[in-house]
Amino acid sequence: MEDRTVTALERIVVATDFSETSLHAVDRAFLAARAAGARVTVVHALGMDALQPLQPLLGGDRLGEVTATVRDAALAGLADLVADPERTQGVVAQVELLEGAAAEAVRESAARARADLLVVGARGTGLLRRLLLGSTASRLLRRSGCPVLVVRRRARDAYRRALVALDFSPSTASTLRLARAVAPRAELTLLHVFAVPFEDKLRRARIGEDVIERYRADVRERATTRLHEAARAAGLAPRDYAGIVLDGDAARQIVLYEGRCGCDLVVMGKHGTHVTEELLLGSVTLDVLAESRCDVLVVVDPRAAAPALTAG
Repeated sequence: MEDRTVTALERIVVATDFSETSLHAVDRAFLAARAAGARVTVVHALGMDALQPLQPLLGGDRLGEVTATVRDAALAGLADLVADPERTQGVVAQVELLEGAAAEAVRESAARARADLLVVGARGTGLLRRLLLGSTASRLLRRSGCPVLVVRRRARDAYRRALVALDFSPSTASTLRLARAVAPRAELTLLHVFAVPFEDKLRRARIGEDVIERYRADVRERATTRLHEAARAAGLAPRDYAGIVLDGDAARQIVLYEGRCGCDLVVMGKHGTHVTEELLLGSVTLDVLAESRCDVLVVVDPRAAAPALTAG
């Protein structure tokens, strides 16, 4: 059955901690909103619980003063962001100051707003997985019920070249449509990476290379057919995209092809909502997030089961 999930961008939530990378995310959110006619909410999580260990040193009254100062400074920073016409580009924007830890507070804010897209900044480039797994962005990816755009690059213009990685899961059509919504003017490349099933077992059974190659060609042909069928189901005409089918390690091929074609956006699907286990986010997604040098849009399959440990 065709996935008819609505992927129009009407409400975008972007999180900032006022760092350079998070300001890139704010700029990208406004660029996307301007193209889509969407509204933007800029949010900042105070994380005031981090100040509690200072209470014995500062005393209750002094801690209250520090807390008020931090809150006022954050509100002023948010106000400055949405008052800058060069940044907002005419987009209607509001701000929200959040209590609590960043990842959970931002996720809840996006859920309350029924956001179509959550935008966050990545810290650095070429992150090692062990660092990425501890980041706010990664926690949001594991728990978010809406698509998450992880921004690495300075947002100077609309996306120009987008690489959409397809695995033919139920979220494929919504992934394609959201890619077009976030990058409406970009050249689209649809990429599917396959592995020949049981290839190692076939070799151990001393099956000839000519047989394995025919098997590989058959898998490639069927995958190519599915890629074009998926594009057609998402409303893409042949002139709207280039289709590529490769074999090998999926994450490695995605990152290599991203660099080869000069992409500024990679789009991938994530299965399930409210996922709390790193494993269920998917090793391919994690590897691409760790190694990619461009922005990465991770699209949630909203039809997947909601319980926390249900695999997609």
